[in-house]
Formats: sequence, C-alpha cells, structure tokens
Amino acid sequence: MRIVLASLVFVLAGCSSTTQLSGSTPAVPMTNTMDIIKSAAESAPQGVPGEYLLTIQATGTKDAVVYLNTELDYRDQRNVTVAIYPAVIAQMQAKYGVGPEAFFTGKKIMVKGSAQRVRVDFISANRRQSGKYYYQTHIPVLNIAQIEIVNDQA
Repeated sequence: MRIVLASLVFVLAGCSSTTQLSGSTPAVPMTNTMDIIKSAAESAPQGVPGEYLLTIQATGTKDAVVYLNTELDYRDQRNVTVAIYPAVIAQMQAKYGVGPEAFFTGKKIMVKGSAQRVRVDFISANRRQSGKYYYQTHIPVLNIAQIEIVNDQA
C-alpha cells in the first residue's frame, strides 16, 4: 500500500510541474532580444512560439516582404526581425493608410508568433552564393491579428 501511495504522490507531483512544454506559449511576453535569439537558436530548426514585445528601429523590403528590425543594422547580432508577408502588407495599408514600414518605425509592438533562426547566405557580385552565411532571428507575420502597437501611456 505504501508503494502505491508513494507512486501516486510522485505522479501527482509530476503533473503539477510548471515547466513550459514545447509548443506552448509563455504567459509573459518576451522582451529581451538576446533571450529571444538564444531561445530560437536552441530550438532550431523549430521555432519558439510566444508573444514578443519589441521596439522597431528600422525597416527594409526584399522580394515583397517587409522586415521590421529591432536594431538600426539588420545584421547586428542583437537584432530580431519581424517579417511581414504580402497579403498582410495589403491589409495593413488598407487599415492604417500607410505601409508597415512607415506605420511601425519607432513604435513598440506586440507580435504573436514563432521566433525562428533563419540562415542568410551572402551572395557574390555575380549573384551566386559565396559559401558564407550568418543567422538572423525572424518572427513571420502571416495574419494581421499577430501584430499590434503597444501604447506606453498609462
């Protein structure tokens, strides 16, 4: 009987664990870009789902995707990039009257999504891969509901 009781206690203790399970969303938004980058690198090639509170300092566009960056230089190792895809860009232009580049620059945003490590290859002058690369951390936005402005005023 004691063995059954002891086993039951261990099983119940295990069920009450507060460890975050893979794929679950943390209760508190992540705000430290280095923590976001570290989590994404540790879980690569999978992403880290969550809510991310970021301040956008710069933007860029490539292949019809708008990139919102937390650093002025997108190659900075501390940078986290929010990648907004064409269907969402059109929705944002309709909703805000301007594109995401103008609307989000200099603002604090909340993004719900999966932070993932992305390999970026350097391309040589003749448009071929040079064999050199680095990693960025991206949070793809495929739905306008994933991103919103956070008002700092009380």
